[in-house]
Amino acid sequence: MCISRKYKSMDIKHFFMMLIWLCQSFNILAQTDRPNFVIIIGDDISWNDLGCYGHPTVKSPNIDQLASEGIRFTNTFLTASSCSPSRCSIISGRYPHNTGAAELHTPLPAGMPTLPGELKKSGYYTAAAGKWHMGPDAKNDFDLVVEENNGDGGEDQWLRVLKERPKEKQFFMWFASHDAHRPWQADNFGIPHNSAQSVIPPYLVDAAGTRQDLASYYNEIQRLDYFVGEVKKELESQHILEKTIILVMADNGQPFPRSKTRVYDSGMKTPFVLRWPNGQQNNGLTSNSLISVIDIAPTFLELAGVEIGPTFQGISFAKVIKNPSIEHRNYVFAEHNWHDYEAHERMVRSKNFLYVVNNRPQIPNQGPADSNGSPSYSDLKNVRDSGKLSFAQTDVFIVPRAHEELFDCIQDPDQLNNIASNNQYAGLLEELRSIMNQWILETGDDIPEQLTPAWYDTETGKKLDIEQVRGEMPGTRTRAMENTNKGPF
Repeated sequence: MCISRKYKSMDIKHFFMMLIWLCQSFNILAQTDRPNFVIIIGDDISWNDLGCYGHPTVKSPNIDQLASEGIRFTNTFLTASSCSPSRCSIISGRYPHNTGAAELHTPLPAGMPTLPGELKKSGYYTAAAGKWHMGPDAKNDFDLVVEENNGDGGEDQWLRVLKERPKEKQFFMWFASHDAHRPWQADNFGIPHNSAQSVIPPYLVDAAGTRQDLASYYNEIQRLDYFVGEVKKELESQHILEKTIILVMADNGQPFPRSKTRVYDSGMKTPFVLRWPNGQQNNGLTSNSLISVIDIAPTFLELAGVEIGPTFQGISFAKVIKNPSIEHRNYVFAEHNWHDYEAHERMVRSKNFLYVVNNRPQIPNQGPADSNGSPSYSDLKNVRDSGKLSFAQTDVFIVPRAHEELFDCIQDPDQLNNIASNNQYAGLLEELRSIMNQWILETGDDIPEQLTPAWYDTETGKKLDIEQVRGEMPGTRTRAMENTNKGPF
């Protein structure tokens, strides 16, 4: 039996129409199954200042509950212990010197691909609420940015943004808190922490001012934790909690001497709690895998089914979410550039060791200006002036500092004992020095001849009466913004 060309043409036409319809249907189905993302990022909170990380005093029941329902990561590291460089690095998936925003209060340049920008192009609704701190151009990657701050931590904007989102789209939310940044504003929130129960790290002084300073810091964490719980309740009320990845983290360590801006764990290690059931039994699990925060962007893009572009220097850890026991990286890297004071430090961290290079050893490394105006720093200065500082407490005042430092992070978790000159570790020192140099070369890092100088007094934290002029940004001469090399990992 013969079939006319007319009917053949119609059959072929109908076949291709059906094929297109099926492709579109599968695409819609795939997009429907994609997870929502909520990143909650605290301001100036050290990794071990939450109950789920073993702190005996801090009230963080909602974050602790998320940890009991998800995965608690114990080896996640920032790329900068400085607010805006850290946030720009997280959102772009790039090292600070590769973003063009390596120093405090420098904006992410226009055209830099970001996690929300790529998700937005793929159909996600993207919104940010609370603290911003990444410059004007990055706002183009969000459908909505709400920066209002009513004198508190800024978290009260989060629920409104969640409630008013378009309900037909998957979403990415960047909820950034001003808690726990100085000056303290949460001492009357909830049940205040008792200063008698403050936990004093060995590099601070056990004195009344420091104890109350820490208690006020804990109060700020408590307020952040309350709003984490409110976000979870809102997601539950919208029946989308089980379809949403919630990540709680911080941008740098606590705003105390020897923490914020420093490349030690007290500055660079972040709490990292991720909840995403997705039908998996990962409740209350712990991952000791080494993670860099530049890995967040490629991970979320992979989970959303979005192509990971070449500018993202991070490595997806989606496999670790599915199996928290597996390893991810051998090394993470971080940098300390200008944050109120001239600085140029680099670090490489393995699971067990930390290697630091300080290219401004002639300058004290006490911390940022807000920390230098704190009661905790005043207590340190008082003990210094009386000649009674302990070995650990002298750290912020030492000049000159060591150019190289090496720490055994298992035996010395506070990183107080520099073993770089110990012949027993000579081979390891050379190995980590080589890895560091490889990272510097491959990612286009450099040491500018004219770094931005100090704008604040180291003793008081007050502004200097000078013209505040920036020097050369690291990576400028090497055109690091154009560099897409991931470096060793």
